[in-house]
Amino acid sequence: MNKKATNKAIYITTTEPNSGKSIISLGLMQLLLGKAAKVGYFRPIIDDFVEGKIDNHINTVTTYFNLDLKFEDAYAFTRSEVIKMKNDDKDDKIISIIIDKYKAIEERFDFVLVEGSSFVGEGAIIEFDINILIAKNLGVPAIILASGVGKTMNDLVGNIHMAFDSFRDKGVEVLAVIANKVEPYNQAFTISELEKELPVGVVVNAIPLNPILANPSIKEIVDALDAEVLFGEAHINNQAGNFSVGAMQLHNYLTHIKENGLVITPGDRADIILGALQANISENYPSISGIVLTGGLKPEESIIKLIEGLSDVVPILSAKGGTFAVANQIGTIKSQIYAENTEKIRTSIKEFEDHVKVDELLERLITFQTNGITPRMFQYNLLKRARTNKKHIVLPEGIDERILMATKQLIELGAVDITLLGNRKEIEEKIITHDIGLDLNLVNVINPIESDKFEAYAETLYELRKHKNVNLAMAKDLMEDVSYFGTMMVHNGDADGMVSGAIHTTQHTIRPALQFIKTKPETSIVSSVFFMCLEDRVSVYGDCAINPNPTAEELAEIAISSATTSIGFGIEPKIAMLSYSSGASGVGEDVEKVRKATEIVKRMRPDLKIEGPIQYDAAVDINVGKSKLPNSEVAGQANVFIFPDLNTGNNTYKAVQRETKALAIGPIIQGLNKPVNDLSRGCTTDDIFNTVIVTVIQAQGI
Repeated sequence: MNKKATNKAIYITTTEPNSGKSIISLGLMQLLLGKAAKVGYFRPIIDDFVEGKIDNHINTVTTYFNLDLKFEDAYAFTRSEVIKMKNDDKDDKIISIIIDKYKAIEERFDFVLVEGSSFVGEGAIIEFDINILIAKNLGVPAIILASGVGKTMNDLVGNIHMAFDSFRDKGVEVLAVIANKVEPYNQAFTISELEKELPVGVVVNAIPLNPILANPSIKEIVDALDAEVLFGEAHINNQAGNFSVGAMQLHNYLTHIKENGLVITPGDRADIILGALQANISENYPSISGIVLTGGLKPEESIIKLIEGLSDVVPILSAKGGTFAVANQIGTIKSQIYAENTEKIRTSIKEFEDHVKVDELLERLITFQTNGITPRMFQYNLLKRARTNKKHIVLPEGIDERILMATKQLIELGAVDITLLGNRKEIEEKIITHDIGLDLNLVNVINPIESDKFEAYAETLYELRKHKNVNLAMAKDLMEDVSYFGTMMVHNGDADGMVSGAIHTTQHTIRPALQFIKTKPETSIVSSVFFMCLEDRVSVYGDCAINPNPTAEELAEIAISSATTSIGFGIEPKIAMLSYSSGASGVGEDVEKVRKATEIVKRMRPDLKIEGPIQYDAAVDINVGKSKLPNSEVAGQANVFIFPDLNTGNNTYKAVQRETKALAIGPIIQGLNKPVNDLSRGCTTDDIFNTVIVTVIQAQGI
């Protein structure tokens, strides 16, 4: 049996802008690189950036840690791209592309650090929900970060608790929470208050406010002021601890200089400039980080010559604005960590190591296992598996426009080789009429009655069915039927599988398969399942299409076949044998049938997790499940649902599909020697696409 997938990533998310997310990313990357040989970095959504430049966060992490990762591979969208796509109702496409980009990195690295968006600029109000959605669909746990700046303790704890509940309610496991930028004297109290509110097992941390990390560098001041660097460019990454305006006499101003202070003064105040430079090298005064000259004024030539003669000069900048305006502008700078500022990077890593419970966090990261799979990830995995071992699928209903559109999509993705059955001229006319754009040179087109294999196929059918009084003439008549011809292609190995039913009935599609493809040796009946792709999980429903009123023995076999199918598609089965009663309380012929079927499964396959009889609400709702069946491994957690009869199953799957807008993939036929799958006559192009992909995977030998 498949084991749960071991976690390969962590999602860092925040509740607000300027929370210090970079500290966590840098600290975690340092931690992970000590445990894994190759760690990747991925940002689903980044801030818009100027053409020709790159995102600062990505550049900082990839440069400092020397990651083998191209910039364009490390993100999926800019913020403006996401907003435009959401306005165009393309939410599904957003998630699909993010999954594709993430998976490409996951395949190359032992572990991936995923950093959520930054809540800056247009669209920030929707980002929290988007981050939850992304983490859910990537199937990775999260670390939630919040800033303590400007918050009361109640506000901070409430903010983190609300975020925690939001992620957990959507099925995203939260491994740790971090309160950042808290006052040092509140650090222990913050941890204590959070631990009271959050479940045991969540790693709770608090990082005290560090002014050094909040202070801008001279480089950031240059960029903010669009200033000219006159001297000291070698020290442009100095941190400006605080700033003061030099507008008084020098002897008075010297008393205002503080360690790593930034001097702001008009460019014609030679006394302040020279005095500050002298104080910087004097043992009796604090060192300064730099000097900003305002008013667009520059020192006279004689002063410049004097400065040039000094051995070591801090950065001196020339800004065009007035002293008051420049000082205000510097005061509003939100400092960031960037690649060249290695001092701030090292400080960030040290802060993380000093104040985060790294051993506990690492243990959670290593032992966490992915529980369940989202519909989008399920579909991604299906397509990926199909591409790894392409198979040949025959589609008998080649004249249906939905079939042709799905064929176009499948061929473009390189997921499958396809044969269409039908008259080529009619198919070409259908393509033109519906503007489908399918190049028939990329597929096989066979008209059964014109095929050079028609006679051989008819002869084979005759040999297989002559004991049922089928003569050769009858076999030829049957072989003119596209369902029989397509099924014979599969039987003879000229195709690996067949998908039909968009035009024909289920009986018309399945009858030929039952007649000469037949069931697997260990299977006595053919049954079906639907993959029900709900909002946040994939469930398996069986049997909703074939067996009207199965016996207990047949119901047990349907359950075992459905479990086998689930395992083959990466779903660890927890089987609910559905009935109108849960546990031992119910009586009556119908519930006894389910009870007997459950016992048969337990006897034949003791490795499977199964519960029955059980009601649907007890199977899916953890609270109801615990109430009715407190010791069950399945109650409240079921993902494979076996219905007692076709009436119940068919109505339930259609009700769930319509009411929840779930994608229903199927019916997927199980128990045949080779895959033949049925479509609903009301199927969409997406239904056909997904069913073909599933058929490919069945043909690979699940």
